[in-house]
Amino acid sequence: MTDGLPMDVPAQDLPPRVRIHEVGARDGLQNEQSVVPTEVKAEFIHRLADAGLTTIEATSFVHPKWVPQLADAEQLFPLLGDIEGVALPVLVPNERGLERAIALGARRIAVFGSATETFAQRNLNRSVDESLAMFEPVVAKARADKIHVRGYLSMCFGDPWEGPVPVHQVVRVAKQLMDLGCDELSLGDTIGVATPGHVLALLAQLNEEGVPTSAIGVHFHDTYGQALANTLAALQHGVRTVDASAGGLGGCPYAKSATGNLATEDLVWMLDGLGIETGVDLGRLTATSVWMAEQLGRPSPSRTVRALSHKES
Repeated sequence: MTDGLPMDVPAQDLPPRVRIHEVGARDGLQNEQSVVPTEVKAEFIHRLADAGLTTIEATSFVHPKWVPQLADAEQLFPLLGDIEGVALPVLVPNERGLERAIALGARRIAVFGSATETFAQRNLNRSVDESLAMFEPVVAKARADKIHVRGYLSMCFGDPWEGPVPVHQVVRVAKQLMDLGCDELSLGDTIGVATPGHVLALLAQLNEEGVPTSAIGVHFHDTYGQALANTLAALQHGVRTVDASAGGLGGCPYAKSATGNLATEDLVWMLDGLGIETGVDLGRLTATSVWMAEQLGRPSPSRTVRALSHKES
């Protein structure tokens, strides 16, 4: 990237390639206080695609009352039709959201569940079991239409109201979510309290209960500075899909202790140094995050963005 850095020094027992599931345009921008103009969102996604990201979560088809920052889904999604070779998943909370997404041609969707009762009530106004019941027809219809379905599971490592979340509790809900027919499971460290041993324990238990590592992605927040350490532990276990947010944008509007997502640039720097392929151009990605930070009127929290943009200024 710059002066031959980071050095390419591979480590043993790591996957040769990682797919980055970019969430900045959805999970990142939904947590902004102000509403970003639709045209800016569209340019952001185009720039992310130009940087080499092949999976970019575009928006969410939730009711505007709950997430006003993403109320322009119908206006935004058609502006992305010229992006080729890039998956553009969208979040849908229910059958109505799925219908709206399908009407615009979406071919990848995600549902968003919780491993804890309190967060399920706060986020979806339903219990865990009621949430799963709501997702069941959504996943069934999507599968019937050959639409790829991702299942997000939040609060997998800790909950701000309930405290520690037992591994067996997370596994039970994760298994139920996969049994609905999800193609992929994203494990969310919503408030950023996970540590590497905890990550490995959860992944091992999921495998024992029949959830293959190949179907698992990880979604870490960097509240305590553990996101990269946790990611490396997951990679050592064999995980090949990692969620990240350009510039470290985002958090969770329903969990106030949740700080930013793992920054995509920080992730790419580590993966480049390990010799792991991502297909992402770190220079273009950094430039995109600098540009987006300018649109938002504040600097990026990503350490890599700050280091590289300072070096080039």
